[in-house]
Amino acid sequence: MAVTVDLRRARASDLHVALSPLAELMAVLHILAEPDHHPEAQRLMGEIAAVLDPVLRDELCELSPLWARMRCRLLFPLELPAAQDFAEELQQLAALPLDRFVDLCATGVLGFHSSAFTGCELLKDEQAARSFVASCERRSFSRGALAQSLVVSPKALRERLLAFLTACHDGFFADLWTWVRPRAEAAAGRLRAELGGGGGPAGALAGLSPTAHVFADGGRVRYDKLMIADVAVGQRPLLLVPSLYCWPHLTVKDDPGYPVVLQFAVQDGRPAEQISLRQLSERLVALASPGRMELCRHLLGEPITTSELAQRLGTAESQVSRSLRVLRDAGLVESVRGGKFVYHRLATGTLLRLGRDVLATIMR
Repeated sequence: MAVTVDLRRARASDLHVALSPLAELMAVLHILAEPDHHPEAQRLMGEIAAVLDPVLRDELCELSPLWARMRCRLLFPLELPAAQDFAEELQQLAALPLDRFVDLCATGVLGFHSSAFTGCELLKDEQAARSFVASCERRSFSRGALAQSLVVSPKALRERLLAFLTACHDGFFADLWTWVRPRAEAAAGRLRAELGGGGGPAGALAGLSPTAHVFADGGRVRYDKLMIADVAVGQRPLLLVPSLYCWPHLTVKDDPGYPVVLQFAVQDGRPAEQISLRQLSERLVALASPGRMELCRHLLGEPITTSELAQRLGTAESQVSRSLRVLRDAGLVESVRGGKFVYHRLATGTLLRLGRDVLATIMR
């Protein structure tokens, strides 16, 4: 499964890079709602959760389908040029025509796109509204309850959402954004330069994810995602949004009538480090062998030569060399020449990240 971004008809004026404090708040809310999926941010999220009052914490849970895996399009920039600050983004959300609000909100509540439930139908057709609520209830209780709120009074739900987002901003996010903003701006500036550089737009977009593949025509980029979509840039503009808290996700929103949005992860202004699915598979396969696992135990201490490893294991040097090559190719062993000898040791940092890498690869 993959998302392909087609840039072959895109002009420079179709490509935009901008910050979105509202989209960044959604990334934070996603982590707060699913902290077990984001161990790298648990300390910060624990500090934020500790200052949430009970009412805000309840709202976080009840509205959580909007920032679950699907990521509601309402909380990404709705138009170009992108809003300059959080208050302006909320104003755009408040001014969105009611049928368009219901349309985007319904997709977020349901958790996937469905042509069966449009904003106009849900506002005017009671049977469509009942069917929508039933579909959401089959997914989860929280989705069903939120769907019921949407069809009963979409205006009230929008006011409730705006009040919640404002309370989050005032309660913790404004301070966090002060720290995030300069780092996100650095990433945005770097990406703008890369878009106009020698690698072209496709090369710049490929650098946003280790799963990216540039087609031979040089105008299309494919991302490994748990969805299938072909996104043509040029018919609509593409807005690239850096985020410090969306890792490991690369989110692509391609809703008709709005700019295409691609939110990508950065760390301190640089693309966040991730490994490819192939690299992860190689590491897991390398460790699946009992013989190579035993070899790793001997590599954990001080650096050791191939011949000494062979003596310890009672194995031929040629067999040890083959095992070391597999581990080294997978990034699990570091080898350094010292005089006549080559010394090997376990890449403990890579092993420590392995669990995180498995989770990140599954999630993105």
